[in-house]
Amino acid sequence: MFKKILIANRGEIACRVIKTARKMGIQTVAIYSDADRNALHVKMADEAVHIGPPPANQSYIVIDKVMEAIKQTGAEAVHPGYGFLSENPKFADALEAAGIAFVGPPKGAIEAMGDKITSKKIAQEADVSTVPGYMGLIEDAEEAVKISNEVGYPVMIKASAGGGGKGMRIAWNDDEAREGFQSSKNEAASSFGDDRIFIEKFVTQPRHIEIQVLADSHGNAVYLHERECSIQRRNQKVIEEAPSPFLDEATRKAMGEQSVALAQAVGYTSAGTVEFIVDGDRNFYFLEMNTRLQVEHPVTELITGVDLVEQMIRVAAGEKLPFQQSDLKINGWAMESRLYAEDPYRNFLPSIGRLVRYRPPTEEATDKRAVRNDTGVYEGGEISMYYDPMIAKLCTWAPDRATAIEEMRLALDGFELEGIGHNLPFLAAVYDHPKFTSGNMTTAFIEEEYPDGFEGVTLPEEACTRIAAAAAAMHRVAEIRRTRISGRMDNHERHVGEDWVVSLQGHSHDVVIGADKAGADVKIGEQTLRVESDWTPGDPLARLSVDGTPLVLKIGKISGGFRVRYRGADLKVHVRTPRQAELAALMPEKLPPDTSKFLLCPMPGLIVKVDVDAGDEVQEGQALCTVEAMKMENILRAERKGIVKKVNAGAGDSLAVDDVIMEFE
Repeated sequence: MFKKILIANRGEIACRVIKTARKMGIQTVAIYSDADRNALHVKMADEAVHIGPPPANQSYIVIDKVMEAIKQTGAEAVHPGYGFLSENPKFADALEAAGIAFVGPPKGAIEAMGDKITSKKIAQEADVSTVPGYMGLIEDAEEAVKISNEVGYPVMIKASAGGGGKGMRIAWNDDEAREGFQSSKNEAASSFGDDRIFIEKFVTQPRHIEIQVLADSHGNAVYLHERECSIQRRNQKVIEEAPSPFLDEATRKAMGEQSVALAQAVGYTSAGTVEFIVDGDRNFYFLEMNTRLQVEHPVTELITGVDLVEQMIRVAAGEKLPFQQSDLKINGWAMESRLYAEDPYRNFLPSIGRLVRYRPPTEEATDKRAVRNDTGVYEGGEISMYYDPMIAKLCTWAPDRATAIEEMRLALDGFELEGIGHNLPFLAAVYDHPKFTSGNMTTAFIEEEYPDGFEGVTLPEEACTRIAAAAAAMHRVAEIRRTRISGRMDNHERHVGEDWVVSLQGHSHDVVIGADKAGADVKIGEQTLRVESDWTPGDPLARLSVDGTPLVLKIGKISGGFRVRYRGADLKVHVRTPRQAELAALMPEKLPPDTSKFLLCPMPGLIVKVDVDAGDEVQEGQALCTVEAMKMENILRAERKGIVKKVNAGAGDSLAVDDVIMEFE
């Protein structure tokens, strides 16, 4: 077995590999850019080597710099993680020439299956059903338009070396094909150093289901069942689960056996994933094979008990797989939520900054439940604009799907994160959505259910009543503390009133509180709810019991009440005396400033190009400029017809959130 492994990656996947290597008694080497000098993976590794400036194309994906780090530290093997150099055959070639083991498949398999164009040709030759498309190289945008018309709209424009949603666009007409081709080409070049593009038919109403395979160099190969990855936004997976709620045993077996056959046909070893589109009749079509570890591998580990990273390392060291297909059973159900540094209330645009508070739920594993959080950040750390915006992968496991979902709801409720925009509210909303809980979703779920973007959640009346009772009980605790500190109260609690009015989500609730040492009985309307908690004023997380049912709320103080975040809702909850409530109803509502005549930068980023000049007349939907952030290009468009009055920024300018890019008459 290896004594020292270098991880040619960063963030949560580097930390994940380090954990398994440590368990196996293997020393680890981290590499880092200037932006990652204080990153968690650097702190966790036994050694760390600096390899350059923040941009990945000047550090993490520069093969010579990684090879120098290997030489400098004497590492015997390299785990590439995912992204960066994980599917680069030139890197595998360089390692082989240097006598360094690659914890991944052979170079030939990477070349055959890692390239989406080549892999689809091989699949077609092997009589595997594939989605219609054009597999040749596309020279320019006009050729992309021509091919798109031949294939038939809508089409998917994809980077050949792509992954993680990068270099991918859906086009419904010629203009979108033209724009999408150029954006995909630019993203592919900056993210993967390979700007080749191909086009395929975009299948509507699909489900995205993938099969995990594992093979050794002794001819053994198995599949570790499937993952459902249909909850996607901008072609990037957001929530994954294993197994799929849609597959039956016959389809699962057919997909698994086909995946293994495809892997063996190209001499595959190590862990890999075969991705399929599955239609409503359970017909499945090969999409691509990812010749690396997948972001969502934890859910497979949770239902099979197999440490995929450990098996990758053992296979790279020449060992045989310790199990056969018949040994791999499905145990329970697992969910994974990708926590991103992005603002769901601003169309999921990237967010950067310091993690002022970062307290994930406690990890645990029993025979009835499990919580796991794979992360690469820590409280006080910085989220950089240079890399993927993923903060963590929160996973839960339970014996069945409904319980695994409920465990995830509680874990999301208890995840404390402050300082940046993040998608926790959106994730919570999805897990409460009836279409998701029923398992009746497709890859179009987000665009169908949130066509105008995510604007928060309107909680049902029962949830509002429970929150109102909890807020009243917490306010009483805060009032008792305040009066004691001010010296206006003796040891008795008779000075704190019993009658309150709790206002939230546009409604007011008359509340009467009767308290004892163990908690409070809160009367709301005709019902009385028992509220118990050890919450103390100032705690940002309140864990309560309301009539015996757990309630976890994120709490912030506002004048006259609390800011409460729960299950995708962000509420201002005011707790007032009846007289205060009467007066508050007479107060005028403060309106936000009018920014309709400005194009504001929606995220910290770099202006790639500006498409208009002062004096130009623009139409609704017309491209105004392109902003790049976290390896993604974002085209900003006109919301309505107008005339450009002034352009304040140009290509190459770095802007902060809400900087004015241009003004309109």
